[in-house]
Amino acid sequence: MSATPKLAAGADRGTSYDTSADQLIAVPVRHWGRWAAAAIALVSLAGLLGSLAKNPNLHWDVVGHYLFADLIFDGLVTTLWLTAAAMATGLALGILVAVMRLSANPVLYGLSTLFVWLFRGTPLLVQIIFWAYAAALYKHVMIGIPFTTVTFAEFDTNSLLTPSIAALLALGLNEAAYASEIVRAGIQSVDPGQAEAAHSLGMKPALTMRRIVLPQAMKVIIPPMGNETINMLKTTAYVSVIAAHDLMSNIQDVYAQNYQVIPMLVVAALWYLALTTVLSVPQAWLERRYGRGTTRSAHVSPLRRLFTGITTVLPATRNRKG
Repeated sequence: MSATPKLAAGADRGTSYDTSADQLIAVPVRHWGRWAAAAIALVSLAGLLGSLAKNPNLHWDVVGHYLFADLIFDGLVTTLWLTAAAMATGLALGILVAVMRLSANPVLYGLSTLFVWLFRGTPLLVQIIFWAYAAALYKHVMIGIPFTTVTFAEFDTNSLLTPSIAALLALGLNEAAYASEIVRAGIQSVDPGQAEAAHSLGMKPALTMRRIVLPQAMKVIIPPMGNETINMLKTTAYVSVIAAHDLMSNIQDVYAQNYQVIPMLVVAALWYLALTTVLSVPQAWLERRYGRGTTRSAHVSPLRRLFTGITTVLPATRNRKG
């Protein structure tokens, strides 16, 4: 029994179309220029890495000695808790400032706008140094009734604002200014009809914001806040100017003694790269989780794109040779 090619149903004017599987071979367009550029880039990267690995001026023995030193781990602990505490402070205060900026009360709106203008408009490095030397402005911090001599408690500013606390205040307040804009954008992305429907059911504005608006705004808020967290981890390096005993501060203490500046900076770079890589995993998951249904195409990792490209090109090349 001979195999006969199948004819397409409803062929126009007696014209037959061969639809057999052997004749319908889809050959994707091969972009040889892209693969050539990729090969050149990989060779260049390999050459750069090889040059760095063989460079005696990097002193890899020094890098290996200090990479897991106790002093480095002590700095990592300070860096991590500063990142977590500053982000928690910034997010909590940012939500409050965002709600104030959306308020119909002109006083609340004006104060929140002034806060964002001040802390977003001045360099973070200036804010860190300001809080570290706040005792030059006020030698004592007093709690009492304003415009009177009644004082309930009094603290020495230098004892209260240690370098770590000063760094936390600077990082947290600065982050609050940026977080408030992210939260405000997320709140404004929610359809106003959602809040109107909640109010028609008798829900108070505060309850509506907490139970209706903010949960829906998370899909807009979460991805950039994840990016802010990674940025905060690296920004903590600024507190080294006030010797807050973070990772960068301890690195500077070491190379001030052994004069191995480049190797110690390599140690710092390796740890920052490792930590940001770890934080990138939950960020990518949160972006996919809260971005479902809002993006045109699903996020595909670079490694998966490379694997897909290789598996697509190789079979097509074999088919063409055959």
